[in-house]
Amino acid sequence: QVQLVESGGGLVQVGGSLRLSCAASGRTFSTYVMGWFRRAPGKERELAAFIRGSGSSTYYADSVKGRFTISRDNAKNTVYLQMNSLRPEDTAVYYCAADLQYRWYKKYGVPSGYDYWGQGTQVTVSS
Repeated sequence: QVQLVESGGGLVQVGGSLRLSCAASGRTFSTYVMGWFRRAPGKERELAAFIRGSGSSTYYADSVKGRFTISRDNAKNTVYLQMNSLRPEDTAVYYCAADLQYRWYKKYGVPSGYDYWGQGTQVTVSS
């Protein structure tokens, strides 16, 4: 069983920045594929970004590309989402997700690609 704990959410003004963190349990964190998803009110959960175990491969949704950066520190079992130039449409609950090992046939751009989820952290961007 893997536990994921997000932190770093909050209220920020348009154009501001936040950094989300997700601490994961387990001894093989460096093999986990880690994703950040978000769910805005009345909308489906959608991918923001994901990162493979080594950190060398990342993917971003078009809506966040150029503004958000996903990274990881395998020594600390932690994945980050740096969010810059925030917009009102970025307001959502942000969830950290994990799959224990990369598999080529899995779709990591959708929630079903992940087996473990955090409880979520609220990000509100005010205008």
